[in-house]
Amino acid sequence: MQHLQKTTSQETSVSGEVISLPPVQVRRRTPAFARRINDLLQRVIPAMLGLGLLVLLWQLAAINSKGFPTPLSTLDSAITLFADPFYRDGPNDMGIGWNVLASLQRVAIGFGLAALAGIPLGFLIGRFTFFSRMFNPLIALLRPVSPLAWLPIGLLLFQKAEPASSWTIFICSIWPMVINTAEGVRRIPQDYLNVARVLQLSEWTIMRRILFPAVLPAVLTGVRLSIGIAWLVIVAAEMLTGGLGIGFWIWNEWNNLNVENILIAIVIIGVVGLLLEQGLMLIARRFSWQEK
Repeated sequence: MQHLQKTTSQETSVSGEVISLPPVQVRRRTPAFARRINDLLQRVIPAMLGLGLLVLLWQLAAINSKGFPTPLSTLDSAITLFADPFYRDGPNDMGIGWNVLASLQRVAIGFGLAALAGIPLGFLIGRFTFFSRMFNPLIALLRPVSPLAWLPIGLLLFQKAEPASSWTIFICSIWPMVINTAEGVRRIPQDYLNVARVLQLSEWTIMRRILFPAVLPAVLTGVRLSIGIAWLVIVAAEMLTGGLGIGFWIWNEWNNLNVENILIAIVIIGVVGLLLEQGLMLIARRFSWQEK
């Protein structure tokens, strides 16, 4: 006896009855290049829509507000401004490029001093209860103070505008590094320290071999927050102290009623701050063992 069974992709014969089966769909793998293009579009399109919404609101504000520049007029001013960003017509008349570099220099000085003082202080506060009880009330008292309140103190102490600006950046950007470093030290597993005691390691060896590698992600988080604060503070400080810098440049353009240049400076400040933060985030990912 010969039993025949016929099977197709659409129907099957069972006991004289025909049962229709759905067609089998073959899923094809998307090429890697196509996936990358798709991921890129998913990121770029929402960003472009957000930028378009901003330009639309900007245009509406320009229509409804007398004297407020339109996006097109601001673009024309930007082309003229960036045609020669590093010109020199005297000590108080320089291009936007020199002003940005001067501000970055002040930020580097104040932020560097804050890192040199804040990170070791955070280690001491997190490692020793005595230092924690000693400094925590001072941090809670001084951290909420406005940057503009610190600037007159700096002018009184240093008698010059240049170090006063760096002092203001220092005192305002130190706190995130202190707090994040101390919190990172406190979260280190106690087993690490127990092993160090068993091995009779010195305090310096514990700091260098155990505490610092384990707390590095928290330190970099504090550094990233501090650089953002430093860049915010310098603009306000330079408006009051004068001289060369993006903050004073904005104030000078306001006195000359060049609103287009003020809007351009706002974009420059945002771009520079974004680049600083993204650069530190790349460093944080490189050294963060928690994400590996």
